[in-house]
Amino acid sequence: MMDYLSFIAQGIPTSLGLMATSLVIAFVIAVFFTFLLSMENKIVKGFVNGYLMLFTGTPLLVQFFLIYSGPGQFQWLIDSPLWILFSDAWFCAVLALALNSAAYSTQLFHGAVKAIPKGQWETCAALGLSRLDTLKILIPYALKRALPSYSNEIILVFKGTSLASTITILDIMGYARQLYGTEYDAIGIYSMAGLIYLVITGIMTILLRKLEHKVLAFERVDAK
Repeated sequence: MMDYLSFIAQGIPTSLGLMATSLVIAFVIAVFFTFLLSMENKIVKGFVNGYLMLFTGTPLLVQFFLIYSGPGQFQWLIDSPLWILFSDAWFCAVLALALNSAAYSTQLFHGAVKAIPKGQWETCAALGLSRLDTLKILIPYALKRALPSYSNEIILVFKGTSLASTITILDIMGYARQLYGTEYDAIGIYSMAGLIYLVITGIMTILLRKLEHKVLAFERVDAK
């Protein structure tokens, strides 16, 4: 079992790297889309809602396969400079995870914006602030309020990296699958992979709860 552990653990940096890169990209996209959904342009909001429906309504595994295998069916894309990116499994995995996470994160952030008390909107309006200026002030506040839910999304993205092994990436599950190809000990190998995920998610949960406690300290002060 220790041999299994040392072999599978080689994929930990890859899994964490996929998670971190995807989350950064997803966060930027989600904040941008939150701004768009909070504006009053129906066409733009329709586009964003269509994106959300597409990526929250289809399985992440399907998105992995479409992004990794789909571009190869377009000759113009193969002949373009973009093929350098789309032929790379790492890029495709990050793109799939980021686009999927951005959809769910946008829903979380926009929900937090809609939950902002009406009085705060009225205060900004009384000060003569435009809709955009108001959002620049209130969205950072909403993001703090969304942190507990967003913490769960971070954990889900880490678990989602396990699907990267289906497109040839040697992450935790990639090494587990490779080991199974020689040892055929499904229970021992995949139990060890599961244990690694369990330990990492446990550590991440503890750290995120501490972060929540610190970031949301202003609410406890206000309550007093």
